[in-house]
Amino acid sequence: MDRLVNTVRPYAWGSTTAIPELLGVAPTGEPQAEMWMGAHPGAPSRTERGSLNELIAADPVRELGQRSVEKFGPRLPFLLKVLAAGAPLSLQAHPDLAQARAGYAAEEAADIPIDAAHRTYKDANHKPELICALTPFEGLCGFRAPAEAADLLAALGVDSLKPYVDLLHAHPEEAALREVLTALLTADPEEMAHTVAEAAAAADRLGGAHVPYASLAHHYPSDPGVIAAMLLNRVVLQPGEALYLGAGVPHAYLSGLGVEIMANSDNVLRCGLTPKHIDVPELLRVVRFEPTDPAVLRPEASETGEEVYDTPIDEFRLSRFVRPEGAAPTDLTSPAPQILLAVAGRPKAGEVTLAAGESVFVPAGERTELSGTGTVFRATVVA
Repeated sequence: MDRLVNTVRPYAWGSTTAIPELLGVAPTGEPQAEMWMGAHPGAPSRTERGSLNELIAADPVRELGQRSVEKFGPRLPFLLKVLAAGAPLSLQAHPDLAQARAGYAAEEAADIPIDAAHRTYKDANHKPELICALTPFEGLCGFRAPAEAADLLAALGVDSLKPYVDLLHAHPEEAALREVLTALLTADPEEMAHTVAEAAAAADRLGGAHVPYASLAHHYPSDPGVIAAMLLNRVVLQPGEALYLGAGVPHAYLSGLGVEIMANSDNVLRCGLTPKHIDVPELLRVVRFEPTDPAVLRPEASETGEEVYDTPIDEFRLSRFVRPEGAAPTDLTSPAPQILLAVAGRPKAGEVTLAAGESVFVPAGERTELSGTGTVFRATVVA
């Protein structure tokens, strides 16, 4: 197996303390948003044998196993991260596989540079993802019932929001949500800035359920995403709880530290809370305008002590082991590739002792035993 040296991405929304605290190092004072573990070309993990993407490219069957290569191609299908949100991330959604392939092909045919600011599709893959909380973790996920969103907006008492409130009481609900989000994203910027300012002042005054939106406006003054965020369910995860985010589900992470796993893709369609490009027509094509009750996932324990987060896709499978003192070793040998990430204690993967925040890549078929005390996340595929 290979001990991984991982890149920490310094995005502006990152916490300055959460990842350093996990790693047991002094903060630098700069934001540290995401630590990437995997073979993504943007920031591949490094090993003593070379970068992980180079190792896989040189011999994909050896590193990934025959079944994984046949099913997903000659690349690691997932990307594992530690995510530390010190400020809200952009409101966003992800395409399904067919949408990603069509969108990527269209932008390639139009000769839009892959790094262009207005480019939407960076690759031809979908991007389902799972976030598991390590600390209390706050986010937005999926549309509320429109009547609930209407009540939240109406309570602000802002005249310019009344047309949106009226629209949210219309039927069918999916059409009402589509019309309101479209109106928000295509409104006159100066008028919207005034509306957001009034709404933020009212939210600050009201407190309670409106507190998160006053905070959003503090980070993103004049952004229509502040109003759009009120259309979504607010969710607070406790440590060990998780959310699965499938295609078309609008969401945003607001605060907290978590372990995130996703299909290996960069495809993001932004809805707001960002200075970056918003492709409104494509966003409206991808978003699923249906009210949902966000299902908080809790892991299902097996006889081996492995606690699995059940998701409906095959590109990744996330589980964890919470190992008490004196626990018997667990055989993790698998025909699929694995990344093991310690988040507490000093467990051992084979002969490698892992401190919190340290990880290893285990090639397919390599004999692996987990021992010692601590908490370990296991990322692999369903092949």
